[in-house]
Amino acid sequence: MKKIVIAIDGWSSCGKSTLARQLADELGYLFIDSGAMYRAITLQFLRNHVNWESKSQVEKAIGDIELEFIQDPVEQKQHIHLNGENVEYEIRDMVIAEKVSEIAAIREVREFAVEQQRKMGRSKGIVMDGRDIGTVVFPNAELKLFMTADNAVRVERRFKELYAKNPQVTIEEVKNNLEMRDYLDSHREVSPLRKAHDAIELDNSDLTPEDQFRIALQWAREKIAMAE
Repeated sequence: MKKIVIAIDGWSSCGKSTLARQLADELGYLFIDSGAMYRAITLQFLRNHVNWESKSQVEKAIGDIELEFIQDPVEQKQHIHLNGENVEYEIRDMVIAEKVSEIAAIREVREFAVEQQRKMGRSKGIVMDGRDIGTVVFPNAELKLFMTADNAVRVERRFKELYAKNPQVTIEEVKNNLEMRDYLDSHREVSPLRKAHDAIELDNSDLTPEDQFRIALQWAREKIAMAE
């Protein structure tokens, strides 16, 4: 059976990673969370006090970064490793969320990440989610999805996720963070978030994770059948 590339783009807190992971598990594909890559880069910059307005500091910092996805034997999920360290949970912190869109907008950072992502997808059989997967990373992907949801729904989802880790977080903080990320992601000069002309829009405001998975899996199977 011929394998395809599935590219999933969309706004923050639309469940892109959840759907991508479900599809990868069902199809036996590799799942790559591109957002985790940018979060890990952000973590490295913050840890090392990198001035990301300095091109030379950015280039030096990128040269010291190695990213790898490794299957966690307990959770049976792929976790991102930064220079050999599992940072899957540390990168989900609000501090990272507040800076990741800013750092991900840097040309050198995006060029580095896109190169890594394309290498991962050379053999196809991959599901990758992010902001520019269907437009920049894999413009020829056989299946492109663009996920969206009502803003209030997205804020509530993100708040529940963060509150479980940090009960001090407020819903207003989450709302402001999402609005900031939406603006930065869609207005950056390099690879702005936008729907690819041939992407299928999936609004999951009123869908359960099971419903959206069923719909997307049907689309994927149709594309795989066409690719054979």
